[in-house]
Amino acid sequence: MRRVPLAITVLALLAATAVTATSAGADPAGAGSPDLCVARKLGWHFYCDPEKAEAVLEDPAPTPSPPPDPRQRIAAIRDKLDVLKATAILDPTPDNLVAYIRFQREQLDRASLFSDQWRRTVWRNPELDYDLVRPTGTLAKRAWSDARRRDAAAALAALPERYGVFYFFKAGCPQCRAFETALRPFVETHGLHLMAVSLDGSPSPAFPYAVADSGQAARLGVTGEHLPALALFDSGRNRVIPVGFGALAADELERRIYVLTQLEVGDDY
Repeated sequence: MRRVPLAITVLALLAATAVTATSAGADPAGAGSPDLCVARKLGWHFYCDPEKAEAVLEDPAPTPSPPPDPRQRIAAIRDKLDVLKATAILDPTPDNLVAYIRFQREQLDRASLFSDQWRRTVWRNPELDYDLVRPTGTLAKRAWSDARRRDAAAALAALPERYGVFYFFKAGCPQCRAFETALRPFVETHGLHLMAVSLDGSPSPAFPYAVADSGQAARLGVTGEHLPALALFDSGRNRVIPVGFGALAADELERRIYVLTQLEVGDDY
């Protein structure tokens, strides 16, 4: 029998001792050592990484609440103001009055701030400034009014080419007599073609050529309840345009006829 060299025997014993020691000290699950997690690809859900394990146990971040609705804030301010006012009225002690006055002043200051910011914004944005469309200042308003009168005069000068005028009245109508004193010179000045229609068949001192109503008033929607009545007949579109009821001054007639014949709805606003 051949003897095994002593050196080989010693090496074998050392190797066996190392394997035994490693097996005795290892984690049976293989998940306690980061090196083994990497080597065996166990993944972080085995809690190999202590930081990731703590992160899993933490509560999720709370969801931020939405900002309060501005309409609800305004409603709350109104409610509080009403409560303070009612309290001060029913129990007018100095403390209740002071509380109401101070809160009311806060809201007045808020309204003043809004108004000031409003006008500054309009000044910076001409497309938002209605004063440029319909001026209110003395200088601009005079220029606008002069231009409007020139446009109205030109429109009235061309009116007979396309429009006729219907005037409805009756004898027992004091406003009709008053209106005729302004209507007749207005018609003559602008050369308008006017048909005076008497609802009761009586003559008119201002319009002796008036005709008795034979259904014209009903077709135009005019009744005896609202007199005098004035309407335009548009021969271009074959339609009737009511101008107004009651006694109207000459300048008001001019304004209404210009608006009704020259401007589209909404142009002046």
